Amino acid sequence: MNLEALLSARLGAALAEVAQATVDPAVRRSQFADFQSGAALPLARSLGRPPRDIAADVAGRADLAGVATAEVSGPGFLNLTVADEVLAEAADRLVSDARLGVASAREPQTVVVDYSGPNVAKELTVGHLRSTVIGDTLARTLEWLGHRVVRVNHLGDWGTSFGMLIEHLRDEGVTEAGQAGDLTAFYQVARVKFDTDEDFRTRSRLRVVTLQAGDEETLRLWRRLVATSQRYLLDTYERLGVGLTEGDFCGESSYQDQLSSVVDELQAKGLLVESDGALCAFPAGFTGRDGGPLPLIVRKSDGGFGYAATDLAALRHRVRDLGATRLLYVVGAPQRTHFRMVYAVAAAAGWLGDGVSAEHVGFGSVLGADGKMFRSRAGDSVKLTGLLDEAVARASALAPTPEVAAAVGIGAIKYADLANDRMSDYVFDWDRMLALTGNTGPYLQYAYARISSILDRAGDFAPAVTIGHRLERALALELLAFEPAVLAVGESLEPHRLTTYLSGLAGVFSAFYEQCPVLTAPAGVRESRLTLCVLTGRTLRRGLDLLGIATPAQM
Repeated sequence: MNLEALLSARLGAALAEVAQATVDPAVRRSQFADFQSGAALPLARSLGRPPRDIAADVAGRADLAGVATAEVSGPGFLNLTVADEVLAEAADRLVSDARLGVASAREPQTVVVDYSGPNVAKELTVGHLRSTVIGDTLARTLEWLGHRVVRVNHLGDWGTSFGMLIEHLRDEGVTEAGQAGDLTAFYQVARVKFDTDEDFRTRSRLRVVTLQAGDEETLRLWRRLVATSQRYLLDTYERLGVGLTEGDFCGESSYQDQLSSVVDELQAKGLLVESDGALCAFPAGFTGRDGGPLPLIVRKSDGGFGYAATDLAALRHRVRDLGATRLLYVVGAPQRTHFRMVYAVAAAAGWLGDGVSAEHVGFGSVLGADGKMFRSRAGDSVKLTGLLDEAVARASALAPTPEVAAAVGIGAIKYADLANDRMSDYVFDWDRMLALTGNTGPYLQYAYARISSILDRAGDFAPAVTIGHRLERALALELLAFEPAVLAVGESLEPHRLTTYLSGLAGVFSAFYEQCPVLTAPAGVRESRLTLCVLTGRTLRRGLDLLGIATPAQM
């Protein structure tokens, strides 16, 4: 039962009678009662009545009998306290509900989630962490809410740098791109050669031409390069607990045969103009530093295509061929203007609108203790595999087995990332993220493990919920807030709303466990408290699973 929705519906009907118009009941959780409505305050001016009078009028008209009591507070708030019987009955229903009160979407959408998006022949670094874990959480959540989710890993596997990489492969006389751990070194050596060797640079540029022309030998080397990178990426995703698979790779190369038709369609619709030999779109509202119109270059002056053309082709494909109605691009905040321009052009072309939307899910950066971009001591980007190794090593002190250490260490990294407002930068802090107290992954995993231990010792019992102690009441109320938390993530695309809820739930459970004996409680009370433990464990496990974090039964 979504208590917030229930109370909103009851108050909404009464507000409509009082105001003679539809009014948002503005029901929210409150520290002064179970819920609070501030809807009467903004009505005071339009109705010409004191807000406390309006609140009292609404309370008198609202059908709250047997559900909750309402009390006017302060300047005109309505404090709402849910009846204990309602809480107990609603919690009881959760026992047999596999979805823990979270309803599936009535009108499911087809949602494309574009995330991770690394480049071939480069290892994943901490810079890829946020897109990968935020995107994975959104995909998991939307899928669990009943939507059809299409995961897309927009792999950087095409472009001028591949002439350099393929030519370096040929110089080395190998048919593989090297071992996964050598990907970055392989790229760096090729880059140095390109920057310092004129002959190599010329050969690399010619190799790009042969690649784009479809030369079979060049394509064979390119495919091996891509395949080696994909194997490394899949190994890292599996270790990170991310749901991306081989079938989700959709490289830039896959759109190459669609770029010309994108240009043709945009030209036919009058959306492109020539500027210095290039074909550009100039969507309204975008200006450069000089104050002039900002161009989105779709075809370059040399006839080649850039990122804008590929992104437009990908968007059109996702809408027309995949049937997407909601497109999510989990890409860093600095790309905000680029994507807004792409969406504006796509809307003008008729690819967006009429129930089809695109959203840039931006995010901030991971910083070191000095407040600058998080880097290794040598000043290089921190490799993600190295970060995971260190996390597992540090977590070994908290875990009884290597498997649990991996779950705790990797879970700690992911949770610390997701617990922050995604648009904010955050400081990477080992001590804080691995702490067994506070808003951390290990704290939630420990809470789940403690519940598992209680239930292992409990034996069989008949589930039933009764409300007696104030902390039983507080825990039941918190359990019933799971649905609003999950729905909020699906709507706002902000995973920290779920982490905040789970942390709050674990905190209430901890207080409950300290003051409400469970296994030694008298008959009737014992069964109820065990039922609350079961529901808390199930909710923590489901919530952490939506975040892509494992829940060990022992810690």
